[in-house]
Amino acid sequence: QVQPIESGGGLVQAGGSLRLSCAASGRTFSSYAMGWFRQAPGKERELVAAISWSGSYTYYADSVKARFTISRDNAKNTVSLQMNSLKPEDTAVYYCAAGATLNIRKEYEYDYWGQGTQVTVSS
Repeated sequence: QVQPIESGGGLVQAGGSLRLSCAASGRTFSSYAMGWFRQAPGKERELVAAISWSGSYTYYADSVKARFTISRDNAKNTVSLQMNSLKPEDTAVYYCAAGATLNIRKEYEYDYWGQGTQVTVSS
């Protein structure tokens, strides 16, 4: 079992960058795929980026490809999301989640969720 805790959200101007971090408790962190999801007001939660337990496989939503980078450090039990060239439409609450799965693209595979961190991009 892991408990993700997000940090690093905030307010940034369009074109700027933010780095989100997720620290996960538990000795089995390296066994879990990790994902970053987001939910904007009035919209469904969506998967933004995900990374396999080993880090060898990553997935990005089309809307963030070439702008966002997901990475993990299993020695430190952390996963990060580097967000560059931010746009107002990236404004959302961002959630870190963990799942004991190889199917990293499916939201229902993620069992453990953080509380979320707000990212606001002003135009």
